Amino acid sequence: MNLESLSRAANEARGLAIDAVQKCSSGHLGLPLGCAEIGAALFGEALRYNPAEPKWLNRDRFILSAGHGSMFLYSWLHLAGYDLSLEEVSNFRVLHSKTPGHPEFRETPGVEATTGPLGQGIANAVGYAVSAKMEAALILIYDSNDVTLDAPAHASQNEDTAKRYEALQWDVQTVNGHDIPTFLAAFQKAKAATSGKPQIIIAKTLIGKGIPEVAGTSKGHGEGGAKFASAAHKGLGLPKTPFYVSSETRAFFAGVKACRQADYAAWNTTFQAWRTANPAQAALLDSGVKQEVPADLLARIPAFPADAKLATRKAASDVLQPVAEAMPLFVSGSADLYGSTLNYIASSKDWSRENAAGRNVRYGIREHAMGGILNGIAFDGIFRASGATFLVFVDYLRPSIRVAALAKLPVTYILTHDSVGVGEDGPTHQPVETVSGLRVIPNLDVIRPADPEETAGAFAGAMQRLDGPTALILSRQAVPNLSFAPVETRREGTLQGAYILVKETAPLETILLAAGSEVQHAVAAAKELGAGVRVVSVPCFERFERQSAEYREAVLPDACRRRVAIAAGVSGLWYRWVGLDGKVIGIDRFGISAPGDKVMEILGMTSANVVATVRAL
Repeated sequence: MNLESLSRAANEARGLAIDAVQKCSSGHLGLPLGCAEIGAALFGEALRYNPAEPKWLNRDRFILSAGHGSMFLYSWLHLAGYDLSLEEVSNFRVLHSKTPGHPEFRETPGVEATTGPLGQGIANAVGYAVSAKMEAALILIYDSNDVTLDAPAHASQNEDTAKRYEALQWDVQTVNGHDIPTFLAAFQKAKAATSGKPQIIIAKTLIGKGIPEVAGTSKGHGEGGAKFASAAHKGLGLPKTPFYVSSETRAFFAGVKACRQADYAAWNTTFQAWRTANPAQAALLDSGVKQEVPADLLARIPAFPADAKLATRKAASDVLQPVAEAMPLFVSGSADLYGSTLNYIASSKDWSRENAAGRNVRYGIREHAMGGILNGIAFDGIFRASGATFLVFVDYLRPSIRVAALAKLPVTYILTHDSVGVGEDGPTHQPVETVSGLRVIPNLDVIRPADPEETAGAFAGAMQRLDGPTALILSRQAVPNLSFAPVETRREGTLQGAYILVKETAPLETILLAAGSEVQHAVAAAKELGAGVRVVSVPCFERFERQSAEYREAVLPDACRRRVAIAAGVSGLWYRWVGLDGKVIGIDRFGISAPGDKVMEILGMTSANVVATVRAL
């Protein structure tokens, strides 16, 4: 360990953060300044990485949970030799730079996760550790600076962090975060631990260290200290030149980079020998890294009996099994609801410390944590992650869904008990606004299938999608198999988002639109209304919107403005498809505690109501 070089680099990293925040007049200085010695210890000594191969499989993954402190990460990635120039560092928060306000996955080499939304980064790291198949692979460095944004930490919290994590069965160390040798010793101890427990290092630091005017106070959190940049430069022993990095620090990190690349070369020799000796496992690993999906996935899902009548959650359970067989790196999990969400992979067992090969993860009653862990698994990019809960509970993991959509992660959410059809549990458990609430999240596909074959198409679509997450919205109550239409029509139609389920046999007069369990009512109404009625199943708005204008016109021709939609949820978004001349039969209120079929009837989810509404147009 070269303590002189590490200490010099710590102060120069502080200078980079101060200059970047001062230049753009925004940002957060507290963490980059307070944790500078930690950064020097990690990137200058402790971490295994190769800047020339940021996705090296055997690298240490560093996730900055406190994404607001992004200049900490950018400074150290630059010094370590990643493809992040000093010009990019100086363009902090500038349009189209590689240094956005918060770290964004795929935007900056070395950034492992999009972080910033509170409470997710640590769960993302857990997901990475799960992907590595070892819970013990997790080391949490807790920046304990005794300050929050508003006030000293004691104004809002009085917990003993060390005792809390000890109670959670972590190995705990508390150190001075500014003492590089002490921190390094703690880190190496954590990394070498054989207890099988996750590790936490509580690093006591001074927020905003290097700017005496704000250090140790809430003013040190944000950009408030930047106005003292000139004095800070002098106090840190830095020249007035902005964005200064000494030749000594450049030479030091050039040496670090050379050592890391030598480590990489040695590992790669071992890795290539493993690949030669284990071709089947190597091929499986390659398929995960490349995110390959079998081209015939949909064909591997057996068709359901024509007379099948079952809940789409049960249909999804049946579909899940051949999907899991075809995709051995697909993993499933549930927030203490496997018995209801029915998404257990029957051919595998529980994932656990004793069985890292298990593909079923029991998250407990932790939807928020589950969402963050799913994202971490997806960020690592080898396994395909899915998790399940009741639809009405999805808002507990909504922040993670939003990040998955923003970061284009192929996560699958299995959300059951999809409507007031839940029944006797009452309005607290009957989602009415929830599906629409998900549909307004950009880049999230929301698929609500109408029958078992649409469910097969929905699952296949979720697997085939690699540029964003998919939410599968599934019923508790049984629905009929719409077997009057060919299996291929329903499956392929679901992949297109909307399709003609019932074709008119006379000049087109009326179009009925529906999704999920309400499609059966539209079909029954069409029979009564006559030959000029078309039924369009619309399982996924987002997929339909991505189709060509010609396809959308063929399904919903502009010339036919006589349209009625039926949806067991709030009506607003359906007007996108029925237009101002049409009518939506929706549920713009909360539900009722009663048997599901009775609730549906009372709230107008019937074919008779569809018929009456059409005739009233």
